[in-house]
Amino acid sequence: MATLPEIQALLGEPRFNWSDPAPWIELEDELGIEFPADFREIADAYGSITINGQLYLEHPAGHLLHSLGRTVRENLEFWREEDMAPFLPGPAGTNPGELLPVASAMTGEWIFLRIPDGPSLPWRVVVQEMDSPAGTLHEMTFGEWLLAYLRGSDVTLCSRNSAPDGPFFEPLP
Repeated sequence: MATLPEIQALLGEPRFNWSDPAPWIELEDELGIEFPADFREIADAYGSITINGQLYLEHPAGHLLHSLGRTVRENLEFWREEDMAPFLPGPAGTNPGELLPVASAMTGEWIFLRIPDGPSLPWRVVVQEMDSPAGTLHEMTFGEWLLAYLRGSDVTLCSRNSAPDGPFFEPLP
């Protein structure tokens, strides 16, 4: 399983380092889910950022202009629309087996967490390309997926062209 130190070794030292669980608790209570620990750990360390000028990752802190809670709410609504639902390999939502939109890319991809069918099963990542009628399921946790992306592996979203000199991040306002 990917760890934050492995991600930090490639991406650099985080600057956000959030420790108050309140925004997570509020968002999780609203959605009726508990985000996977690796996703929370990464977002708490880095906050709302763009990675390689391509991938947008957000934190739920309410004072941020780019807030995970707002993004999830708006995009659940968007992906549940009749016109968009056929583009996903499963329904968008917060129930077991459904897809939760948590990140996006400047190149048109959406990154979803697939909610496990049972409490002991792992969360998985689904990447939806807007120019394709199907999403790709990656049998890995979010941390493993992000680490593979940072290493330049093809995880539907590829960083090779976006970061020829190596991975980097910039805070979002």
